[in-house]
This record gives sequence, structure tokens and C-alpha cells, in this order.
Amino acid sequence: MNHSNIEKLRTLFPEAVKNGNVDWGVLCGLLGTSFPAGEKYELTWAGKREARRLAEESLEGYTLNLCPEKSVDLETTENLYIEGENLNVLKLLRKNYFHAVKMIYIDPPYNTGNDFIYRDNFTVSQKEADVWEGNVDENGNRYVVNQKSSNRFHARWLNEMYPLLRIARDFLRRDGSIFISIDDNEVTNLRMICDEIFGEENFVACVIWNRKRGRDNSARWFSKSHEYLLVYAKNKQSFETNYLELDDETKKAYKNPDHDPRGPYRMLATWARGTQGGVEYDYTTGDGTYFPRRLWLFSKENLRKLEQEDKLVIRGDHIYRKLFLSENKGKIPETIWNHTSNAANASDEIKRLFGEIVFDTPKPTPYIQEMIKIATKPGDLIMDFFSGSAATANAVMQQNREDSGNRHFIMIQIPAVCAPKSAAYRQGFRTICDIGRERLIREGKKIKEAGDTFVDVGFKTFVTAKTNIRWNLPDFGHSLDEDSFDDPDRLDFMPGAKMTDIAYEIILKQQDVLLSERMVRLDDLGKRTFLYASSYLICLESVIDRRLLEQISCLEPFPMKIFFRDSAFQDDFVLKDEGIRFLEAVIEKNSKNQKRTYTVEFL
Repeated sequence: MNHSNIEKLRTLFPEAVKNGNVDWGVLCGLLGTSFPAGEKYELTWAGKREARRLAEESLEGYTLNLCPEKSVDLETTENLYIEGENLNVLKLLRKNYFHAVKMIYIDPPYNTGNDFIYRDNFTVSQKEADVWEGNVDENGNRYVVNQKSSNRFHARWLNEMYPLLRIARDFLRRDGSIFISIDDNEVTNLRMICDEIFGEENFVACVIWNRKRGRDNSARWFSKSHEYLLVYAKNKQSFETNYLELDDETKKAYKNPDHDPRGPYRMLATWARGTQGGVEYDYTTGDGTYFPRRLWLFSKENLRKLEQEDKLVIRGDHIYRKLFLSENKGKIPETIWNHTSNAANASDEIKRLFGEIVFDTPKPTPYIQEMIKIATKPGDLIMDFFSGSAATANAVMQQNREDSGNRHFIMIQIPAVCAPKSAAYRQGFRTICDIGRERLIREGKKIKEAGDTFVDVGFKTFVTAKTNIRWNLPDFGHSLDEDSFDDPDRLDFMPGAKMTDIAYEIILKQQDVLLSERMVRLDDLGKRTFLYASSYLICLESVIDRRLLEQISCLEPFPMKIFFRDSAFQDDFVLKDEGIRFLEAVIEKNSKNQKRTYTVEFL
């Protein structure tokens, strides 16, 4: 198999290509066929095949419903906050945000033996599943603690993480990256599954973060002061890290003793001391100063250029170059972070905001902000599908304040319940999502009060729910009765479905259409007709007539896609055919010989 074919295969099945070679066993597993077993280097565990299948499996019968009462600046914000089990939400969003996210940061459970929950294959009653209590997912699977005493302790953690990371890769842009916090319990396994999913060649760094404020002398062996931050690129050749701003101490080294109009500068050596590291030649300056043969750090041509730009300083037999502060790109990121706050400071942030610790394991805002500075630019989209206290969203807003950026975020969090005796519960919070949203509201208010009104501090809240539309899928708890066949709404939609939620569910089925766009109800056309992102017309009227079709044809700008209900044509195929022909004729007439490209779809 030639290199180009292997690269094509890598695009479809990245797990099946390792070190430039095809892993036929993995490929056959992904294709559902068998391959003779043999010895090879790989990470495997009980349930890996099922984890792969789960990542590829689509999610049918569920959707995201908009919650205006839980949203802020609904009409203008481009941020999303989504309540739901993270794997299912990622599957629902995959089509809309395919290759759209610049950076993902997650702080998953570390699998310490008492803090990780996994989906137990335990089916509960429909009544229990319908009442979301935070310890049951949308499919009725109960969440339980993964005890270290279990003989499948690591396997359960890997079975949770593998599908999430596999789907997360689909969200990343070609120049995107993912940052993952982890500790010693699973860092080795995480590194191996990331090598498999993202490609070993796309490993960027393993950052060591000093997370503790001081030493823990009560520790039995060592005081654990650090955690890890794994960084992988979607495609390392396309990924670029930004330089970080110089600190005040470094800036002090830049002076301007000769009052150069170009500002402060540092003097750096131009030749290497010793026998290695430079290009050997002698050099004579323009004014005749001679420097005998040395190992110069620049070619003769570049040294001459520096001299012509008046960037050389001669001090006796020494010659230096001027590096101006204005020319310094900044600091390349390092792999040891002692400067980005710590876990105790993160708790202090929560305490200052809420008066007490309502969330136990937050990450400090400056820590996540450092990642955002390294991996994103203003205008980029950032995702966190273990949102927790929404520290990532807060970091996005704070970074936008600093550089006048317009980055936006997608936060995903399961609405796990707060313990009845917890500080969070006493303050009125019933789920972690309540805490995260309230944090954003309070932080956003502080930003606005400080005068930074340009920062988008709002968010649209969506919650996972069962489908609003009868897609010829299994029953999902709502059976049809005889009267339903005389009622188009009961025939097409689920009981109690809201028209706006139906419209959003249709948008969820579209490729590369972001949920942050604005939806407008076109009251002139009908109470059930919506225009999304000025491009998608969703007509949910129960009856379609010529007057409505003519009104639609006159829309400016004209939508690129139109959705109608089949039932709106009363199952009259002639009427439907004639109606669409009429629409096409009026559109052609109104377009004044300018061809309009659009498509029509039916529910």
C-alpha cells in the first residue's frame, strides 16, 4: 500500500494506522471482520472492541431542547451551555461541529477509586429514566463509583474515555489541539489511547503542573505536588503554538542606554564560545574594525544585514547584536508550569464568588487561560465536555477581556445532583449545571461592571431530551392512538413538543450548521415558520397553500434550504408536486434570471 493510500486510510480510521503502517487487526475490528491474532505492541483491555463500536454508533431518538429560562443574552450570544451525558451530547453535535473546534480542554475524573462514575449496564424503569436525577443517563443506565477493588478497574475507565476521545477528534480543526488534565493513576493509559486515537506523531507535550500551594507532610511516601497536562494536535504539522507574553522580570533586561529611537533592547552575543555552535570566518565591519576568525552565530550575509540595520554594538573586541523589545515574539511555552496558579487558588476563586466551597475540584482560571493563550486566537471556538464549575468558560471570557478577543465556548456537563448536605445544596443548587451557569452569570456581571461590555458573557442553554419528531423510529414511550391519524400534529410530532424545539432538532440534522446562530419566527408567514441563520427556512405549518409558497418565494435573502411537512400537503402527491413546481416558477420569476440554488426537504 503506497503512502497516499495510507494517509487516506488514516483520515477515516486513525486508530488503524500506527508509525506509518496499517494495523490490520484494528482495521478489521473497525470494519466488523476478523483478523488472525498475533503478537504486537498495543494497549488492550476488556471492552475495547465495544468502546470502538460505541464511538462510531450514532444516537437516534434524542435531541437538544433550548431552555430560554436558563439562558443569558439569548438573542445575541454565541456561547453554548449543554446539560446532558457527554458522550450522547457529542454524538448529537458531531454533524454540526465537524472540524469546527480549535481547542478542547477536559478535566476528566482521574479514576482514584472513589471519584469516578461509569455507566453500569443497569436498566431502570421508564418512570425513573424520565425523572432526571443526575445518576442516570438518557438511556436509563445508572452511574456508580468505580472501586479500585474491581478487577476491571482500569478497563472501566478506558471504556468511558475511549469513545469520548475518539469522537472529540472529529470536532477538532486540522490545526486544532486537545489538552487533557490527568494524574498518576491513568496518565500511562491515557497517553497510550491518545497515541492510538490522535496518532503518536501528533503528541505535542506532557506538561507538569505544580498544583499544590505547599508541601503535605502527612503524606506516607511523597507529597504529591503535580498533575499532568497531555497535549495532542489534530495534525502536528498544521498546529502552531503562540508565544507567551514576556514577564515583568524579563522586560527589565531591556534597556536603552544610547536612546535608540526604536526603544529598549537587549545585547546578545554574536559568536559562540568554544569549538561548536557557529559558522567560522573572519569579519570586517563597514568602518574597518577587524574581527579575526571566530565561530559566528550568524552567516556573514546576515551579520552584514544586522550591521546595515544599525543593530550591532561594538565593545572592544566584542560585538553584540541589539534585540529590541518590540521584535521579541515572546516566550515559547515550557513543559513545567509553576506560574499558573494552583488548586488552592482555584478553591479561593469559588469561595470569593459563592462565599463557600460549592464545588470541590475546580481548576484555576489562570491555568486554563494559559492553554487558551498557547493554542487559540481571537475568534476561535473552545470546547469542554467535562465542564464542571465552568472554569473553562470563565477562562475564555477572561482571555477575551485581555486581548479584546471574540472566542466562544461550548460547555457540556451531566446534571449530576448535589448532595443534600452539601454547601451547594444549602445555597439552592440542585445540580452541578446549576453551579456552572450561576458562576458564568456572576463572572459575566463582574466583567460588565468593569466596563468590558464587548465581551460575550451570555450563553444559550440546551438540555438533552427525547426526540420531538416521529422519525419512523421505535416508540420511545409515546404510542399512537386512533385519533392521532386525524390530527397531523400528533401524527408528526411527539406529545407536548414545542415548535422551536422541533425546529432546532431539524437543524441538529444538518452538516456544519452551528447552534449559536439566531432563529427568528416569521410571523408574516405563520406562527410555525422559522428562519435559522438567514439560510434555513423551517415551515411547520399544518397546511401549505399557494399564498404561503408565494410569500416564501419572495424572501430576501433567499434560504439555501427549505423544510416542509409532508402532512401539510394532506398526502396529496399531485398537490405536493404542483405546489413545489409553483414555488420554483415564482422563485425563477422573482430572481430576475439569476439562478438561485436551494433544496427542499420534507419531514
